[in-house]
Amino acid sequence: MRELVRARLGRLVVATVLGVLSLGSALALAAISAWLITRAWQMPPVLHLTVAVVAVRALGIARGVLGYCQRLAAHDTALRSAADLRQEVYRRLAAAPADTLMRIPGGELVARIGGAVDDLADVLVRAVLPIAVAAVLGLVSVAVIAVISPAAAAVLAACLLIAGVAAPWLASRAALAVEAVAAQHHSGRDVAVMLALEHAPELRVGGRLDAVLADADDRHRRWGEATDRAARPAAVAAAANTLAIGVSVLGAVVAAVLIAGSVAPTTLAILMLLPLSAFEATTALPAAAAQLSRSRIAARRIRELTEPAPSNRTRPDVAPAVLAPGERRAITGPSGSGKTTQLLKLSETYDGATFFAEDAHLFATTVRDNLLVARGDATDPEIRSALDRVGLGDWLDALPDGLSTVLVGGAAAVSAGQRRRLLLARALVSAAPIVLLDEPTEHLDAVDGQRMLVELLSPGGLFPADRTVVIATHHLPVGVPSPA
Repeated sequence: MRELVRARLGRLVVATVLGVLSLGSALALAAISAWLITRAWQMPPVLHLTVAVVAVRALGIARGVLGYCQRLAAHDTALRSAADLRQEVYRRLAAAPADTLMRIPGGELVARIGGAVDDLADVLVRAVLPIAVAAVLGLVSVAVIAVISPAAAAVLAACLLIAGVAAPWLASRAALAVEAVAAQHHSGRDVAVMLALEHAPELRVGGRLDAVLADADDRHRRWGEATDRAARPAAVAAAANTLAIGVSVLGAVVAAVLIAGSVAPTTLAILMLLPLSAFEATTALPAAAAQLSRSRIAARRIRELTEPAPSNRTRPDVAPAVLAPGERRAITGPSGSGKTTQLLKLSETYDGATFFAEDAHLFATTVRDNLLVARGDATDPEIRSALDRVGLGDWLDALPDGLSTVLVGGAAAVSAGQRRRLLLARALVSAAPIVLLDEPTEHLDAVDGQRMLVELLSPGGLFPADRTVVIATHHLPVGVPSPA
């Protein structure tokens, strides 16, 4: 997070100066207005009020203009920071160990990359900027009041500490509690939702779709109830700011009564009205403290994405270090035994090796484009041949526009078995000399799955004899010994 602040320090200083000038105009406007009202009550010659009237108008206009400029500078800073941050996060994800990401469910990964990046990018505008502006204006306000009444200045300083430190601290505690609740419930809710979105047809056939949807709804409801309980200190923080304003005004009134005989009425008016504007900057501090806490948590969650996966169990050794051209190997074992990890390590070890994940994405575009992602120069005959070899020839012929048919919703447009075959056809189209396939026959019926595994493990079967193929599978075809 410090790196993000340093990267945008110049623009942040500009936004802070504009914010101080904008709220400083409001502070000066309150002081001059108090003087003008009291001086007008004394009915002096009109020319004695001209400068004050012009100053009030100028400060009123300046506050709006400077506030608009401050928002422009702040939003420019925030948008540039968000763009830089997303680029850096994607760069780190690309360089991170593959098994780090593979261990995270899709719903949790979406929650981290989406919400966490937004929370971290907001730290400059919603946390650092309001804190800097409030600190400057608080010091200026106390200094001005101290010139009139040190006692009133002491009361104002104490109240500013309540509104600017105690209230934000309560808000920060509430934010930490809410984030803890979110960490407990958010990813679980998203995992349930993603399960329903990605596997709706299978869940419907199995009669479990309604239960999964009900579980997602129940998780969301419990999350909301827990969030409400955790956010209660934030309500106290909001009340603390109002209480501080009232106490500071009361202190100013008492101080004004005590010094009424020794100062001008206009000075007394300034003393009593200025504290009201002094708290304008502190009203944003509870939200700023909460944002600061959320941003720290977001930075930690993003950092966790690039750390190696914790290993609480012994993984099998990596597949043999030497893969000969045209070799066929199989990695077998139950779920969680490290098959996918071995494939990922092989992809990092060998140049030209391409890993085809079990849950690779199908895009909401044409059938052709979904295979061209593996090799951009593949021709239509090559794509049709790949689809024929994986058993999708009849399916392709039945499509209204053939290869140009758009898969509306991506994976939602096909069954689980068709999705598996499309992903396998994508591997056939690729030009990778070493093909690493993770559960290539998952969701296929037993007969087709056995036949597909035999062809995958046979040189010259689905893949040419000169291409190396390594597959991870729960079991091998009946009667076929393990090639590994």
